[in-house]
Amino acid sequence: MNSADEPTAAARTGGWHRLHPLSPLVRAGRHLVLVAAVVLSGAVTRQQDGGGQGGYWELTVVAVVVVIGVVSWLVTRWQVDNGTLRIETGLLRRSSQRYPLTQIQAIDLVESGLARLLGLAELHLRMAASGGATGRLACLRKADAEVLRARLLALAHGVAEDSPPPPERLLVALSTRRLVGSMLLSSQSVVTMVATVAFAVVAVMIPAAVGALGGAAGLVIGMLTAAWRRFNSGFELTVSVAADGIHLRSGAIQTAAETIPFGRVQAVQLVEPLLWRPLRWCRLEVEVAGRQARNENRPEGRQLRAILPVGDHDQAAYLLSQLIPGAPTADRRAPARARWKAPLRYHYLAWGGNDSCVVTASGRVRRVTRWVPLEKVQSVRRVQGPVQRMLGLATIHLDTAGRRIQAELTDRNVDEVDRQLAVLPGQCRAARRSQRPPRALHGR
Repeated sequence: MNSADEPTAAARTGGWHRLHPLSPLVRAGRHLVLVAAVVLSGAVTRQQDGGGQGGYWELTVVAVVVVIGVVSWLVTRWQVDNGTLRIETGLLRRSSQRYPLTQIQAIDLVESGLARLLGLAELHLRMAASGGATGRLACLRKADAEVLRARLLALAHGVAEDSPPPPERLLVALSTRRLVGSMLLSSQSVVTMVATVAFAVVAVMIPAAVGALGGAAGLVIGMLTAAWRRFNSGFELTVSVAADGIHLRSGAIQTAAETIPFGRVQAVQLVEPLLWRPLRWCRLEVEVAGRQARNENRPEGRQLRAILPVGDHDQAAYLLSQLIPGAPTADRRAPARARWKAPLRYHYLAWGGNDSCVVTASGRVRRVTRWVPLEKVQSVRRVQGPVQRMLGLATIHLDTAGRRIQAELTDRNVDEVDRQLAVLPGQCRAARRSQRPPRALHGR
Protein backbone atom coordinates (compact mmCIF):
# COMPACT_ATOMS: atom_id res chain seq x y z
CA MET A 1 0.00 0.00 0.00
CA ASN A 2 1.49 3.31 -1.02
CA SER A 3 1.67 6.37 1.18
CA ALA A 4 -1.38 7.94 -0.45
CA ASP A 5 -3.50 5.00 0.67
CA GLU A 6 -2.15 4.74 4.21
CA PRO A 7 -4.64 5.56 6.98
CA THR A 8 -4.31 9.01 8.51
CA ALA A 9 -5.02 10.26 12.00
CA ALA A 10 -8.73 10.42 11.14
CA ALA A 11 -8.85 6.62 11.34
CA ARG A 12 -7.90 6.67 15.02
CA THR A 13 -10.78 6.44 17.48
CA GLY A 14 -9.56 8.97 20.04
CA GLY A 15 -10.32 12.72 20.05
CA TRP A 16 -12.54 14.80 17.84
CA HIS A 17 -12.23 14.46 14.05
CA ARG A 18 -13.78 16.11 11.02
CA LEU A 19 -15.07 14.51 7.87
CA HIS A 20 -13.16 14.82 4.63
CA PRO A 21 -13.28 18.36 3.19
CA LEU A 22 -14.91 17.02 -0.01
CA SER A 23 -17.74 15.38 1.93
CA PRO A 24 -20.29 18.12 1.06
CA LEU A 25 -19.62 17.48 -2.63
CA VAL A 26 -20.47 13.79 -2.28
CA ARG A 27 -23.47 14.36 -0.04
CA ALA A 28 -24.90 16.87 -2.51
CA GLY A 29 -25.08 14.05 -5.06
CA ARG A 30 -27.68 14.63 -7.73
CA HIS A 31 -28.35 18.20 -6.54
CA LEU A 32 -25.08 19.19 -8.20
CA VAL A 33 -26.69 18.39 -11.54
CA LEU A 34 -29.42 20.94 -10.82
CA VAL A 35 -26.87 23.63 -9.94
CA ALA A 36 -24.86 22.85 -13.07
CA ALA A 37 -28.05 23.03 -15.17
CA VAL A 38 -28.91 26.47 -13.73
CA VAL A 39 -25.45 27.84 -14.47
CA LEU A 40 -25.35 26.33 -17.96
CA SER A 41 -28.82 27.62 -18.78
CA GLY A 42 -27.81 31.15 -17.83
CA ALA A 43 -24.66 30.93 -19.93
CA VAL A 44 -26.60 29.71 -22.99
CA THR A 45 -29.18 32.47 -22.59
CA ARG A 46 -26.51 35.18 -22.49
CA GLN A 47 -24.80 33.69 -25.52
CA GLN A 48 -28.06 33.75 -27.50
CA ASP A 49 -28.61 37.37 -26.51
CA GLY A 50 -25.22 38.17 -27.97
CA GLY A 51 -23.87 39.81 -24.86
CA GLY A 52 -21.36 38.99 -22.24
CA GLN A 53 -22.97 41.04 -19.53
CA GLY A 54 -24.50 39.61 -16.43
CA GLY A 55 -23.82 36.19 -15.03
CA TYR A 56 -23.61 37.47 -11.49
CA TRP A 57 -26.67 35.55 -10.33
CA GLU A 58 -25.20 32.23 -11.54
CA LEU A 59 -22.03 32.98 -9.61
CA THR A 60 -24.19 33.85 -6.60
CA VAL A 61 -25.91 30.45 -6.79
CA VAL A 62 -22.56 28.66 -6.94
CA ALA A 63 -21.19 30.77 -4.07
CA VAL A 64 -24.21 30.01 -1.87
CA VAL A 65 -23.89 26.27 -2.52
CA VAL A 66 -20.18 26.35 -1.72
CA VAL A 67 -20.71 28.35 1.48
CA ILE A 68 -23.44 25.97 2.68
CA GLY A 69 -21.17 22.99 2.04
CA VAL A 70 -18.22 24.53 3.84
CA VAL A 71 -20.34 25.54 6.84
CA SER A 72 -21.83 22.03 7.00
CA TRP A 73 -18.34 20.54 7.03
CA LEU A 74 -17.07 22.99 9.67
CA VAL A 75 -19.91 22.31 12.14
CA THR A 76 -19.75 18.51 11.84
CA ARG A 77 -17.35 16.44 13.94
CA TRP A 78 -17.18 12.95 15.41
CA GLN A 79 -15.29 10.98 18.04
CA VAL A 80 -15.36 7.67 19.91
CA ASP A 81 -15.52 8.21 23.66
CA ASN A 82 -16.16 5.64 26.41
CA GLY A 83 -17.56 3.05 24.03
CA THR A 84 -19.86 5.51 22.24
CA LEU A 85 -19.64 7.05 18.80
CA ARG A 86 -20.60 10.73 19.00
CA ILE A 87 -21.57 12.77 15.93
CA GLU A 88 -22.23 16.47 16.38
CA THR A 89 -23.55 18.73 13.65
CA GLY A 90 -25.70 21.81 13.05
CA LEU A 91 -25.06 25.56 13.14
CA LEU A 92 -28.22 27.20 14.47
CA ARG A 93 -29.78 24.01 15.79
CA ARG A 94 -27.07 21.84 17.25
CA SER A 95 -27.52 18.07 17.10
CA SER A 96 -25.49 15.61 19.16
CA GLN A 97 -26.03 11.95 18.29
CA ARG A 98 -24.69 9.11 20.41
CA TYR A 99 -24.42 5.51 19.24
CA PRO A 100 -23.32 2.95 21.87
CA LEU A 101 -20.92 0.57 20.19
CA THR A 102 -22.36 -2.39 22.11
CA GLN A 103 -25.64 -1.93 20.20
CA ILE A 104 -24.09 -1.88 16.75
CA GLN A 105 -25.37 -4.72 14.58
CA ALA A 106 -23.30 -3.98 11.49
CA ILE A 107 -21.29 -1.27 9.75
CA ASP A 108 -21.62 -1.00 5.98
CA LEU A 109 -19.00 0.58 3.73
CA VAL A 110 -20.66 2.44 0.85
CA GLU A 111 -19.06 4.16 -2.14
CA SER A 112 -21.20 6.15 -4.53
CA GLY A 113 -19.91 6.84 -8.03
CA LEU A 114 -18.72 10.32 -7.08
CA ALA A 115 -17.19 9.07 -3.84
CA ARG A 116 -15.19 6.42 -5.72
CA LEU A 117 -13.96 9.07 -8.13
CA LEU A 118 -12.69 11.14 -5.20
CA GLY A 119 -11.32 8.17 -3.23
CA LEU A 120 -13.89 8.53 -0.44
CA ALA A 121 -16.34 6.20 1.30
CA GLU A 122 -19.23 6.35 3.77
CA LEU A 123 -19.83 4.34 6.92
CA HIS A 124 -23.41 3.38 7.79
CA LEU A 125 -23.95 2.06 11.32
CA ARG A 126 -27.00 -0.16 11.85
CA MET A 127 -28.10 -0.36 15.45
CA ALA A 128 -29.95 -3.03 17.43
CA ALA A 129 -32.93 -0.77 18.18
CA SER A 130 -36.26 -2.05 16.89
CA GLY A 131 -36.72 1.12 14.86
CA GLY A 132 -33.58 0.40 12.92
CA ALA A 133 -31.76 3.61 13.87
CA THR A 134 -28.62 4.32 11.85
CA GLY A 135 -25.59 6.53 12.12
CA ARG A 136 -23.74 7.89 9.12
CA LEU A 137 -20.21 9.16 8.62
CA ALA A 138 -20.10 10.66 5.13
CA CYS A 139 -17.41 10.85 4.02
CA LEU A 140 -13.89 9.70 4.94
CA ARG A 141 -10.90 8.66 2.89
CA LYS A 142 -11.50 5.07 1.86
CA ALA A 143 -8.40 3.82 3.68
CA ASP A 144 -9.50 5.65 6.83
CA ALA A 145 -13.04 4.33 6.51
CA GLU A 146 -11.83 0.72 6.21
CA VAL A 147 -9.57 1.01 9.27
CA LEU A 148 -12.20 2.82 11.32
CA ARG A 149 -14.83 0.25 10.41
CA ALA A 150 -12.61 -2.60 11.60
CA ARG A 151 -11.81 -0.79 14.86
CA LEU A 152 -15.41 0.11 15.62
CA LEU A 153 -16.52 -3.47 15.02
CA ALA A 154 -13.75 -4.73 17.28
CA LEU A 155 -14.84 -2.36 20.07
CA ALA A 156 -18.49 -3.31 19.49
CA HIS A 157 -17.61 -6.98 19.93
CA GLY A 158 -15.66 -6.33 23.10
CA VAL A 159 -12.20 -7.22 21.81
CA ALA A 160 -9.00 -5.24 21.40
CA GLU A 161 -9.23 -2.27 19.08
CA ASP A 162 -6.49 -3.57 16.78
CA SER A 163 -7.93 -7.10 16.53
CA PRO A 164 -8.16 -8.37 12.94
CA PRO A 165 -11.64 -8.85 11.47
CA PRO A 166 -13.10 -12.37 11.55
CA PRO A 167 -12.11 -14.54 8.59
CA GLU A 168 -14.62 -14.89 5.76
CA ARG A 169 -15.58 -17.92 3.70
CA LEU A 170 -16.95 -17.35 0.20
CA LEU A 171 -20.36 -18.91 -0.38
CA VAL A 172 -21.59 -17.64 -3.75
CA ALA A 173 -20.31 -15.36 -6.52
CA LEU A 174 -23.05 -14.12 -8.86
CA SER A 175 -22.56 -14.54 -12.60
CA THR A 176 -22.97 -11.26 -14.51
CA ARG A 177 -24.25 -13.14 -17.56
CA ARG A 178 -26.95 -14.80 -15.48
CA LEU A 179 -27.85 -11.47 -13.87
CA VAL A 180 -28.41 -9.84 -17.28
CA GLY A 181 -30.40 -12.85 -18.49
CA SER A 182 -32.66 -12.75 -15.44
CA MET A 183 -33.34 -9.06 -16.03
CA LEU A 184 -34.35 -9.69 -19.63
CA LEU A 185 -36.69 -12.49 -18.53
CA SER A 186 -38.30 -10.54 -15.69
CA SER A 187 -42.04 -9.93 -15.98
CA GLN A 188 -41.57 -6.20 -15.39
CA SER A 189 -39.24 -5.91 -18.38
CA VAL A 190 -41.57 -7.84 -20.65
CA VAL A 191 -44.65 -5.81 -19.66
CA THR A 192 -42.82 -2.50 -20.00
CA MET A 193 -41.39 -3.41 -23.41
CA VAL A 194 -44.82 -4.47 -24.70
CA ALA A 195 -46.40 -1.25 -23.40
CA THR A 196 -43.66 0.86 -25.00
CA VAL A 197 -44.13 -0.82 -28.39
CA ALA A 198 -47.89 -0.37 -28.12
CA PHE A 199 -47.51 3.35 -27.39
CA ALA A 200 -45.14 3.77 -30.32
CA VAL A 201 -47.47 1.95 -32.74
CA VAL A 202 -50.44 4.03 -31.66
CA ALA A 203 -48.45 7.25 -32.05
CA VAL A 204 -47.41 6.28 -35.62
CA MET A 205 -50.85 5.10 -36.76
CA ILE A 206 -52.81 7.90 -35.07
CA PRO A 207 -50.97 11.23 -35.33
CA ALA A 208 -53.44 12.82 -32.94
CA ALA A 209 -52.14 10.51 -30.27
CA VAL A 210 -48.68 12.00 -30.41
CA GLY A 211 -48.91 12.49 -26.66
CA ALA A 212 -48.47 8.76 -26.36
CA LEU A 213 -44.84 9.22 -27.32
CA GLY A 214 -44.31 11.08 -24.07
CA GLY A 215 -45.85 8.20 -22.16
CA ALA A 216 -43.66 5.72 -24.01
CA ALA A 217 -40.58 7.77 -23.26
CA GLY A 218 -41.54 7.88 -19.58
CA LEU A 219 -41.93 4.12 -19.51
CA VAL A 220 -38.56 3.61 -21.18
CA ILE A 221 -36.84 5.96 -18.72
CA GLY A 222 -38.51 4.24 -15.78
CA MET A 223 -37.57 0.82 -17.11
CA LEU A 224 -33.95 1.80 -17.66
CA THR A 225 -33.69 3.39 -14.20
CA ALA A 226 -35.10 0.31 -12.47
CA ALA A 227 -32.92 -1.98 -14.58
CA TRP A 228 -29.79 0.00 -13.76
CA ARG A 229 -30.49 -0.10 -10.01
CA ARG A 230 -31.01 -3.83 -10.15
CA PHE A 231 -27.91 -4.36 -12.28
CA ASN A 232 -25.75 -2.18 -10.02
CA SER A 233 -26.93 -3.91 -6.83
CA GLY A 234 -26.20 -7.36 -8.27
CA PHE A 235 -23.06 -6.64 -10.30
CA GLU A 236 -20.19 -8.90 -9.19
CA LEU A 237 -22.11 -9.76 -6.02
CA THR A 238 -20.20 -11.98 -3.63
CA VAL A 239 -21.74 -13.58 -0.55
CA SER A 240 -19.45 -14.68 2.27
CA VAL A 241 -20.02 -15.92 5.79
CA ALA A 242 -18.08 -14.84 8.87
CA ALA A 243 -18.57 -15.00 12.61
CA ASP A 244 -20.58 -11.78 12.65
CA GLY A 245 -22.98 -12.65 9.83
CA ILE A 246 -23.38 -12.75 6.06
CA HIS A 247 -21.17 -10.33 4.13
CA LEU A 248 -22.33 -8.90 0.78
CA ARG A 249 -20.19 -6.94 -1.67
CA SER A 250 -21.50 -5.64 -4.98
CA GLY A 251 -21.71 -2.66 -7.31
CA ALA A 252 -20.66 -1.40 -10.73
CA ILE A 253 -20.51 2.35 -10.06
CA GLN A 254 -21.94 2.63 -6.55
CA THR A 255 -20.39 -0.14 -4.49
CA ALA A 256 -21.40 -1.38 -1.08
CA ALA A 257 -20.00 -3.78 1.51
CA GLU A 258 -22.88 -4.86 3.74
CA THR A 259 -23.20 -7.20 6.71
CA ILE A 260 -26.39 -9.03 7.65
CA PRO A 261 -26.07 -10.22 11.27
CA PHE A 262 -27.54 -13.64 11.89
CA GLY A 263 -29.81 -12.42 14.66
CA ARG A 264 -31.40 -9.71 12.49
CA VAL A 265 -32.85 -12.02 9.85
CA GLN A 266 -36.61 -12.02 10.37
CA ALA A 267 -37.53 -14.33 7.49
CA VAL A 268 -36.24 -15.79 4.21
CA GLN A 269 -38.11 -15.98 0.92
CA LEU A 270 -37.45 -18.05 -2.22
CA VAL A 271 -39.13 -16.77 -5.40
CA GLU A 272 -39.44 -18.78 -8.62
CA PRO A 273 -40.78 -16.51 -11.42
CA LEU A 274 -42.68 -18.12 -14.28
CA LEU A 275 -40.16 -17.20 -16.99
CA TRP A 276 -37.25 -18.49 -14.89
CA ARG A 277 -38.63 -21.94 -14.17
CA PRO A 278 -37.54 -23.56 -17.47
CA LEU A 279 -33.97 -22.56 -16.55
CA ARG A 280 -34.45 -23.64 -12.91
CA TRP A 281 -33.49 -20.18 -11.67
CA CYS A 282 -34.71 -18.63 -8.44
CA ARG A 283 -34.20 -15.59 -6.22
CA LEU A 284 -33.44 -15.71 -2.49
CA GLU A 285 -34.43 -12.70 -0.36
CA VAL A 286 -34.11 -11.97 3.34
CA GLU A 287 -36.02 -9.54 5.52
CA VAL A 288 -33.64 -7.77 7.85
CA ALA A 289 -34.86 -5.98 10.96
CA GLY A 290 -34.27 -2.25 10.89
CA ARG A 291 -33.54 -1.71 7.19
CA GLN A 292 -34.15 1.88 6.19
CA ALA A 293 -35.92 3.50 3.26
CA ARG A 294 -33.68 4.34 0.34
CA ASN A 295 -31.89 7.68 0.37
CA GLU A 296 -29.43 9.19 -2.07
CA ASN A 297 -26.16 7.25 -2.31
CA ARG A 298 -27.43 4.47 -0.05
CA PRO A 299 -27.90 0.78 -0.89
CA GLU A 300 -30.81 0.08 1.46
CA GLY A 301 -33.79 0.47 -0.80
CA ARG A 302 -36.22 -2.01 0.71
CA GLN A 303 -36.76 -4.10 3.76
CA LEU A 304 -36.12 -7.15 1.55
CA ARG A 305 -32.52 -7.74 0.48
CA ALA A 306 -31.91 -10.02 -2.48
CA ILE A 307 -29.05 -12.03 -1.06
CA LEU A 308 -29.10 -14.08 -4.29
CA PRO A 309 -30.69 -11.99 -7.09
CA VAL A 310 -30.63 -15.00 -9.41
CA GLY A 311 -29.16 -18.45 -9.00
CA ASP A 312 -29.89 -22.14 -9.16
CA HIS A 313 -31.58 -24.16 -6.44
CA ASP A 314 -28.32 -25.63 -5.18
CA GLN A 315 -26.92 -22.15 -4.50
CA ALA A 316 -30.16 -21.06 -2.83
CA ALA A 317 -30.21 -24.17 -0.63
CA TYR A 318 -26.59 -23.59 0.37
CA LEU A 319 -27.28 -20.00 1.41
CA LEU A 320 -30.46 -21.03 3.20
CA SER A 321 -28.49 -23.54 5.27
CA GLN A 322 -26.28 -20.68 6.48
CA LEU A 323 -29.20 -18.42 7.34
CA ILE A 324 -31.52 -21.04 8.84
CA PRO A 325 -29.70 -24.29 9.71
CA GLY A 326 -31.97 -27.30 9.41
CA ALA A 327 -34.64 -25.40 7.47
CA PRO A 328 -37.70 -27.65 6.92
CA THR A 329 -39.42 -28.37 3.60
CA ALA A 330 -43.04 -27.60 2.69
CA ASP A 331 -44.29 -31.18 2.36
CA ARG A 332 -47.81 -30.94 3.82
CA ARG A 333 -50.14 -30.29 0.89
CA ALA A 334 -53.47 -28.49 1.21
CA PRO A 335 -56.63 -30.63 1.30
CA ALA A 336 -58.32 -31.31 -2.04
CA ARG A 337 -61.38 -29.16 -1.28
CA ALA A 338 -59.12 -26.10 -1.01
CA ARG A 339 -59.08 -26.23 -4.82
CA TRP A 340 -62.61 -24.77 -4.84
CA LYS A 341 -61.47 -21.66 -2.98
CA ALA A 342 -58.04 -21.18 -4.58
CA PRO A 343 -57.98 -22.98 -7.96
CA LEU A 344 -54.96 -21.08 -9.27
CA ARG A 345 -52.65 -21.37 -6.28
CA TYR A 346 -53.85 -24.72 -4.97
CA HIS A 347 -51.04 -26.50 -6.80
CA TYR A 348 -48.47 -24.65 -4.69
CA LEU A 349 -50.22 -24.53 -1.30
CA ALA A 350 -48.18 -26.41 1.31
CA TRP A 351 -46.42 -25.96 4.62
CA GLY A 352 -43.98 -27.70 6.92
CA GLY A 353 -42.13 -27.09 10.13
CA ASN A 354 -39.95 -28.28 12.97
CA ASP A 355 -39.18 -27.08 16.49
CA SER A 356 -37.39 -23.95 15.28
CA CYS A 357 -38.90 -22.88 11.95
CA VAL A 358 -42.07 -22.86 9.84
CA VAL A 359 -42.07 -22.91 6.03
CA THR A 360 -45.00 -22.11 3.74
CA ALA A 361 -45.43 -22.25 -0.04
CA SER A 362 -47.98 -20.44 -2.18
CA GLY A 363 -48.36 -18.50 -5.41
CA ARG A 364 -50.57 -18.31 -8.48
CA VAL A 365 -48.19 -17.82 -11.40
CA ARG A 366 -44.91 -17.95 -9.50
CA ARG A 367 -44.03 -20.13 -6.54
CA VAL A 368 -43.03 -18.34 -3.33
CA THR A 369 -41.58 -20.29 -0.39
CA ARG A 370 -41.12 -18.54 2.96
CA TRP A 371 -39.19 -19.60 6.05
CA VAL A 372 -39.92 -17.87 9.37
CA PRO A 373 -37.88 -18.79 12.48
CA LEU A 374 -40.25 -19.42 15.39
CA GLU A 375 -38.08 -17.26 17.65
CA LYS A 376 -39.08 -14.26 15.48
CA VAL A 377 -42.85 -14.89 15.65
CA GLN A 378 -44.67 -12.24 17.70
CA SER A 379 -48.28 -13.39 17.31
CA VAL A 380 -50.27 -16.36 16.02
CA ARG A 381 -53.74 -15.75 14.54
CA ARG A 382 -56.54 -17.99 13.32
CA VAL A 383 -58.60 -16.56 10.44
CA GLN A 384 -61.63 -18.13 8.80
CA GLY A 385 -63.62 -16.43 6.03
CA PRO A 386 -67.17 -17.29 4.92
CA VAL A 387 -66.02 -19.49 2.02
CA GLN A 388 -63.57 -21.26 4.31
CA ARG A 389 -66.38 -21.95 6.81
CA MET A 390 -68.44 -23.56 4.06
CA LEU A 391 -65.51 -25.79 3.08
CA GLY A 392 -64.30 -26.55 6.62
CA LEU A 393 -61.03 -24.67 6.13
CA ALA A 394 -59.10 -22.01 8.06
CA THR A 395 -55.77 -20.15 7.95
CA ILE A 396 -53.09 -19.54 10.58
CA HIS A 397 -51.04 -16.34 10.36
CA LEU A 398 -47.62 -16.16 12.03
CA ASP A 399 -46.70 -12.47 12.38
CA THR A 400 -43.15 -11.18 12.82
CA ALA A 401 -41.68 -7.73 13.39
CA GLY A 402 -41.11 -7.41 9.65
CA ARG A 403 -43.75 -6.22 7.20
CA ARG A 404 -42.88 -7.93 3.94
CA ILE A 405 -42.64 -11.64 4.72
CA GLN A 406 -45.29 -13.36 6.83
CA ALA A 407 -45.93 -17.08 7.16
CA GLU A 408 -49.49 -18.20 6.42
CA LEU A 409 -50.76 -21.75 6.75
CA THR A 410 -53.43 -21.17 4.14
CA ASP A 411 -56.63 -23.20 3.65
CA ARG A 412 -55.98 -26.04 6.07
CA ASN A 413 -58.48 -28.40 7.65
CA VAL A 414 -60.14 -26.87 10.72
CA ASP A 415 -59.04 -29.69 12.98
CA GLU A 416 -55.43 -29.34 11.78
CA VAL A 417 -55.59 -25.58 12.38
CA ASP A 418 -56.92 -26.07 15.91
CA ARG A 419 -54.15 -28.56 16.70
CA GLN A 420 -51.43 -26.28 15.40
CA LEU A 421 -52.93 -23.27 17.14
CA ALA A 422 -52.59 -25.11 20.44
CA VAL A 423 -48.98 -26.13 19.75
CA LEU A 424 -47.37 -23.20 17.91
CA PRO A 425 -47.35 -20.60 20.76
CA GLY A 426 -45.48 -23.00 23.02
CA GLN A 427 -43.00 -23.83 20.26
CA CYS A 428 -42.36 -20.11 19.70
CA ARG A 429 -41.66 -19.56 23.40
CA ALA A 430 -39.35 -22.57 23.50
CA ALA A 431 -37.51 -21.35 20.40
CA ARG A 432 -36.91 -17.94 21.98
CA ARG A 433 -35.59 -19.53 25.16
CA SER A 434 -33.24 -21.83 23.26
CA GLN A 435 -32.09 -19.16 20.81
CA ARG A 436 -28.51 -20.02 19.88
CA PRO A 437 -25.82 -17.69 21.30
CA PRO A 438 -23.95 -15.37 18.95
CA ARG A 439 -21.08 -16.92 17.07
CA ALA A 440 -17.55 -16.15 18.17
CA LEU A 441 -16.30 -12.83 16.86
CA HIS A 442 -12.81 -11.72 15.82
CA GLY A 443 -11.29 -15.05 16.64
CA ARG A 444 -12.86 -15.39 20.06
